[in-house]
Amino acid sequence: MGMLDGKVALVTGAARGIGKAIALKFASEGADVAFTDLVINEAAEETISEIAAYGHKVKGYASNAANFDETHAVVEEILKDFGKIDILVNNAGITKDGLVMRMSEAQWDAVIAVNLKSAFNFIHAVVPGMARQKGGSIINMASIAGQMGNPGQVNYASSKAGLIAMAKSVAKEMGSRGIRANAIAPGFIVSEMTNALPEAVRDEYIKQIPLRRGGTVEEIANTALYLACDLSSYVTGQVIAVNGGLYC
Repeated sequence: MGMLDGKVALVTGAARGIGKAIALKFASEGADVAFTDLVINEAAEETISEIAAYGHKVKGYASNAANFDETHAVVEEILKDFGKIDILVNNAGITKDGLVMRMSEAQWDAVIAVNLKSAFNFIHAVVPGMARQKGGSIINMASIAGQMGNPGQVNYASSKAGLIAMAKSVAKEMGSRGIRANAIAPGFIVSEMTNALPEAVRDEYIKQIPLRRGGTVEEIANTALYLACDLSSYVTGQVIAVNGGLYC
C-alpha cells in the first residue's frame, strides 16, 4: 500500500529537476500523475516513461503556466483524463538574475509571471474541484531566497516570498473546505543549475551550511510527499525549510 493510493497529483514544470523527482516520488507511492511543462520534449517523454514504470497512469501536458486561459484549459483537460485532482504542486519556475539597478522590466515581469502568477493560475483552476470533493493538498515550491533574500535575485526572491504568502492565504480561505496549502523552501540543492557554478562558489555555499553539504532533489521530494499525504493532515499554512540549517 502506498501513501498516495487512489490520489491524482498535478505537478507543474516537472519534466526535470525537483519537479521530476516529486512526480516520481508520488508515483512510487501510488498516485496517478499529470504534469505540465512548456513543451513536451524528449526529456519530458523520458520522465513519462520513468513514471509509467511504477504502473500508474501518467500524462504530460504542454502548457504555459503563466497564461491564465491556457492554465484553465489544461486543468479542464486533466480533469477529463483523470477525473479529479487531489494534489497540486506549483513547481514551475525560472531565474533571470541581475542587480536591481540594472534589472530590466522584462526580467522582472518574466520571473513574476512564471514563478508567482502561474501558481495563482493553477490554484484558481483546481480549487473549485477540490472544494466539491472536500479535500486537497496544495504545495507551493518556494525558496530560501524568499525567506532571507538574495543579492542579484530581487525578482526571484520576491516571487518566492509571494508563493509563501499565497500558501498561507489560501490555507486560511480554504481550510473549511478541507483544502490544505503549504510551501516548501529549499536551500542549496544539488542540481544541473548548481553543478554549473564554479567549484569555488559551490564550496563557499557549502561552508555556510551547518550540515556541510547540499541537499538532494530526493530530500525535497520526500518533503513534498509528507505534505501531499495524510501524515500531514493537520498541517496547513506552513513553510517547511529544507536547507541543511543554512537559514533557521
